Amino acid sequence: MAHFSQKQEHLKRHSHFHLFLSFSLLVQGSILDSYVKTEGAWLLNPRKQIYKTNSNEECAEQCETETKFTCRAFLFTSKDQQCLTLAENTKTAVLFRRTNAVLYEKRAYLLECKDGKGVDYRGTEAKTQKGVPCQKWADNAPHKPNYTPEKYPNTGLEENYCRNPDNDEKGPWCYTTDPATRFDYCNIPECEVECMHCSGENYQGVVATTMSGLECQRWDSQQPHSHGYLPENFPEKDLKMNYCRNPDGEPRPWCFTTSPTKRWEYCDIPRCTTPPPVPAPGRQCLSGRGEDYQGTISVTESGNTCQHWSSQYPHRHARTPENYPCKNLEENYCRNPDGEKAPWCYTTNRTARWEYCTIPHARDWFLLFTTAVDVPEQAQITEECYQGNGVTYRGTASFTLTGKKCQAWSSMSPHRHNKTAEQFPNADLRQNYCRNPDADSRPWCYTTDPRVRWEYCDLKKCDDHVSVTLPKPPQTTLEPNPDCINGDGKDYRGTVAKTARGRTCQEWSSQKPHSHDYFTPMTHPGAGLDKNYCRNPDGDVNGPWCYTTDPRKAWEYCDIPKSPAQYECGKSKFRPKLCAQRIVAGCISNPHSWPWQISLRTSFGLHFCGGTLIDPQWVLTAAHCLEKSSRPSAYKVYLGLHREGALEASVQKRDVEKLFKEPYRADIALLKLSSPAIINDHVIPVCLPKENAVLGGREECYVTGWGDTKGTGGDGILKETGFPVIENKICNRPEFLNGRVKTHELCAGNINGGTDSCQGDSGGPLVCQDQDKFVQHGVTSWGLGCAQPMKPGVYVRVSAYIPWIKSVMESN
Repeated sequence: MAHFSQKQEHLKRHSHFHLFLSFSLLVQGSILDSYVKTEGAWLLNPRKQIYKTNSNEECAEQCETETKFTCRAFLFTSKDQQCLTLAENTKTAVLFRRTNAVLYEKRAYLLECKDGKGVDYRGTEAKTQKGVPCQKWADNAPHKPNYTPEKYPNTGLEENYCRNPDNDEKGPWCYTTDPATRFDYCNIPECEVECMHCSGENYQGVVATTMSGLECQRWDSQQPHSHGYLPENFPEKDLKMNYCRNPDGEPRPWCFTTSPTKRWEYCDIPRCTTPPPVPAPGRQCLSGRGEDYQGTISVTESGNTCQHWSSQYPHRHARTPENYPCKNLEENYCRNPDGEKAPWCYTTNRTARWEYCTIPHARDWFLLFTTAVDVPEQAQITEECYQGNGVTYRGTASFTLTGKKCQAWSSMSPHRHNKTAEQFPNADLRQNYCRNPDADSRPWCYTTDPRVRWEYCDLKKCDDHVSVTLPKPPQTTLEPNPDCINGDGKDYRGTVAKTARGRTCQEWSSQKPHSHDYFTPMTHPGAGLDKNYCRNPDGDVNGPWCYTTDPRKAWEYCDIPKSPAQYECGKSKFRPKLCAQRIVAGCISNPHSWPWQISLRTSFGLHFCGGTLIDPQWVLTAAHCLEKSSRPSAYKVYLGLHREGALEASVQKRDVEKLFKEPYRADIALLKLSSPAIINDHVIPVCLPKENAVLGGREECYVTGWGDTKGTGGDGILKETGFPVIENKICNRPEFLNGRVKTHELCAGNINGGTDSCQGDSGGPLVCQDQDKFVQHGVTSWGLGCAQPMKPGVYVRVSAYIPWIKSVMESN
């Protein structure tokens, strides 16, 4: 009972609930800058108010001025023009799927830091400062609580999250699951606005100039510096406006600058005079990335002894105890101060700057090793289909209509949900396979994209399967067909005027029975909104739709058949394996699953470089592949092959008519073929990116080639490997490529090595999935060795050369 007196029934008086950040007073930027966006999401039975608005910005204004309750989020549906302001968000309400709905949550209510005593704290920390799990506020065991959700409904006592319902001077606390300890305080970091603790990871102030006085570039801008730190890719990092932030484990906050000659610089954020929060007790074993590892292992994976963090010999570095005062950089123990994939250290070996350490895993963690099974040469990857609404579908499809990878059903990241094998034992919710546990209209899955909660899967109905032939000669653009649709049907201009369920469509210019100011002939003059015909003005992935004349149903999709298969860039007729294994040490590709891959050969037929078909008569490759001769006749292009021997019947051979190297000596070149390739199941061009498009730094991309495998097997067969793109700012650190990577190049690879492009892969493609297609973002250019640790491959950034590519192709 000794602890009881410290948490009495009386709730001390405290000031009205307020936020440490104000959203409505922002004078620059969009009102949406302070919200986190999730597509396809809806909250179950929240406290809400409903309004009619024309845009998400208007809905945000309703949330800012809501008087019925504190608005923490809002839902907006463009087709219904419906705005729901919400008293709850994903931390306090159950999320479920809904087509075309978009959830916007106020970022401040998602933050995991506190202001002052933390009375306003609404984060999800659920363990004490000693690491003991918290008891749920609604539970009566092991401790009978005085503070419950029923008695104190406005203090955020949900689940077992740390809270401060009694305005305790020491901050948020919770009842513990330890019968011997009634309650304890939680280790919640301070939200930093005027100053910073530690390395400024939680700084959310408004400083927007660098140490030398340069103005910061907006995070959502690519001018003057293109970069991968996009707010939508790092929703938890508060990358709004042009404020200084620390999203990548630097010693202090920084920003890209508005000066063309200075890419980025640190900001001068003062250190807080108050002491930082006491760190939680560290682990002696590995959990997650090991950022809380506090053990005493000081030897790397390869057996090198670690260098002391306070020492600058033999390697000079910035990961010092002074720069990272809260990371416990003691002695020479392995640590993870900057969010790497595992604990690491600088080594005492002059030839090995830094390496990862081998840390024993926690009891409930284990490594999953998977071995890819190579498909036989003759095996064609057939397209799967589903019967009825797909409730009985038990296939292995795991990608959505827009090409997003499915989240595993057993995982709660990035999306928390209740569609688990325990809740739906008969739905076969295995791995990340597409399923239909709730009897929706077709199989679906949660996606691995934090911004898109769920989507329908890329599957056809079994009775929709018809054999088609590709037109000859191939079309390079898809002409609208009045009787059927291509892709999402955005260009459909036919006269179907009934929905899939037989309802008559409402005229687009009419406001009865459904009022809609958002999709009209006036607001979308180029969308073909004639009469009451089915259209797709918003690019809905499920195809054309219309408002209906039924007052009970605002809108529905239309049932318009898809066009016969035609030439579409970046879409293979054979399902790729998408191997992301430890190409060097990649895996053998499914035959003909990368139909844009070409083999560049000598006039005698000897393979020496790769390349990519980007148009029936044009190939993209590396300029250094053409150093042997400036004569087009010295080269041949082989297409449609899986084995380097090129004995398959599908192989097409072309002479090179002209070659063009980029005039400013970038490592990129174009080859014009002597005659167009025949586009078929084995030969299809890849898609090109938009001009100056930049990858976000977390995308999983793929490299293919017949290059050197360094004794890992698969010689002479097309291999593939997948690995993430690495932001140039990271790649240019001294421990990686030390400033060698130029703006017109990009890095990709596994930091710890093991997978890479190599000799013979040069000129080949680095492709990334965008919607349901593959887009070529890189041309394999150079690297320091093959698959060496800390030496990722470097690729020419294709998006930087789109104007040059177009001009060469158009003038020749």
